[in-house]
Amino acid sequence: MRIWVIAGMLLAGSSGAALAQDAAAGEQVFRRLCSPCHDVGPEAKTKLGPPLNGIEGRKAGTFEGFNYSESNKSSGIVWSAESFDKYIRAPMQEMPGTRMAFVGIKNEKDITDLWAYLKQFGPDGAKK
Repeated sequence: MRIWVIAGMLLAGSSGAALAQDAAAGEQVFRRLCSPCHDVGPEAKTKLGPPLNGIEGRKAGTFEGFNYSESNKSSGIVWSAESFDKYIRAPMQEMPGTRMAFVGIKNEKDITDLWAYLKQFGPDGAKK
């Protein structure tokens, strides 16, 4: 029995790369941390920030109709799991001059779950 407990503790402490993505948990992270400023889904609207539909593979600062900062438009970021992970930990440090006044997300599981949730929405807001 002790072996299983120790093995479970080792698995729980594994690196972020090994964490399984959970879109349902990511939806909860989105609701808690992102939804005050962003929207997603078929009825998504611009709030303080742009809708996050179709984020995977999209160049930062290109959602049509949203007034981005110059730093965002010229960042050269193309959204992927890796670029999102790096950015969402400390947006203002990763992209100086951004208007996204958000301290960031430090929890690796929350980040991977959030990405799993966001990447399932296509540009039209429908789930892929």
